[in-house]
This record gives sequence, structure tokens and C-alpha cells, in this order.
Amino acid sequence: QLQLAESGGGLVQSGGSLRLSCAASGFNLNYYNIGWFRQAPGKEREGVSCINSSGDTEYVDSVAGRFTISRDNAKNTVYLQMNSLKPEDTAVYYCAAGYGHYCSAYASDDYPYWGQGTQVTVSS
Repeated sequence: QLQLAESGGGLVQSGGSLRLSCAASGFNLNYYNIGWFRQAPGKEREGVSCINSSGDTEYVDSVAGRFTISRDNAKNTVYLQMNSLKPEDTAVYYCAAGYGHYCSAYASDDYPYWGQGTQVTVSS
């Protein structure tokens, strides 16, 4: 059974850092595109970043230069390093797995498999 599990969320002050992990079980994550999405209270889910099986990455404008996505194939895990966090980054963060040569940080419909999410709260 294909499962994704996020971890690493928490409470951090503005300007701080967190590293989120997305661990896969039941499948080899190396062959999938992995996307990170987030949803703040009262708002629609939005894309954050993605990485394809070749290591190519994409970031939405609001996080470019602050967030870094990476993958550790040996650990079957994808990471999202978040630096210079802002209160507007507060949300539940989800990782998702999908197919294709290219990944999209915007198209959530490209990802059929989703984790349960991890809460990130940035205080001002």
C-alpha cells in the first residue's frame, strides 16, 4: 500500500527555519514526482514546490529563494528546507506523489497520492 508521511512541522518564530520530511512506504519514491502543497485556515490549497525523479525542481514565487526541496533516494524521503519563514507561511503542509517527466508545483491534480499533512505555524 502506497503511503506518504510528513513530519517536521512545528511552531517557529518569524525568520526561523524548519525542515519538513516526506517519507514514503509501500513504493519506491525515486520514480515519482513529489510535490509540496499547503493550506492555510480559510484558504484554498496552494502549491509550494516539486521535484521530479531526475531532481529537477520548481518553486512558486512566494517561496523561491527561501525554500529548498531535495530528495534522499537511499532513505526514500523528500525534504523541504524552509528558511526565513514568515507568518504567511503558516499552514498545514502536505506532500504528494505523482507521475510524469516534469513536475508542477501548481497542479495538485497531477498528484494522486497524498500524505496526512503536518502543521507549520510561524509567529510574528
